[in-house]
Amino acid sequence: MLRTRLTALVLLLGAALAVPAGAGAAQAATGYRYWSFWESDGGTWTYASQGPATAGPADGDVIGFRFSVSENSQDSAKPRRAADGFDAICGRTPAEGGAKRIAVVIDFGTAADAPDGEQPPAPRSVCARTAADATAADALASVAKPLRYNSTALLCAISGYPETGCGEQVSGRDGTPRSPTAARPADVTDGGGDGDGGGPSAGLLVGLAAVFALGAAGVWQARRRRG
Repeated sequence: MLRTRLTALVLLLGAALAVPAGAGAAQAATGYRYWSFWESDGGTWTYASQGPATAGPADGDVIGFRFSVSENSQDSAKPRRAADGFDAICGRTPAEGGAKRIAVVIDFGTAADAPDGEQPPAPRSVCARTAADATAADALASVAKPLRYNSTALLCAISGYPETGCGEQVSGRDGTPRSPTAARPADVTDGGGDGDGGGPSAGLLVGLAAVFALGAAGVWQARRRRG
């Protein structure tokens, strides 16, 4: 009987210790909400290796901008329009000497990526006719004002979207974007009230209580037999 209780104790302790580990993994999903810049490479979207202020697309090129929440460039969401759409976007814009035509794809993202209280506008594809030496930023400014930049020249808003914020960090449970000001999951308990989520979880506390209860029962059983 005592051996059975000890076996149950070990199994229960293992289950209790597994709970906080899972909760910590769920909390680890973090990312940034920002505009990413893309270039067309043979009909495929490629994350740009330089910023729009220094990139110099040629006549006939397609560039894209996508607003989303992502952890890094490897998992950043691409514009949801084909990267080979120059003819469809600029086909009715005739070429002119001393100028170039650039197809600009602007994807404002999904509602899940939007800041609190905002809704993303519908995606747009426009043809920008610019000076021959214009940058990608010049092309964007010619068709999608107002633009907003921060003090480090990071692109924060296109056509006024979003109204606030610029590359802010967001975190969520199971990869779901969550505003930094939103409530955290209820199954994680703060330690010391400093907001670091470092306190013991409810599962661990329950498991430890059960362990102590089983241990006390085992001691009582042994003493009863000796008596």
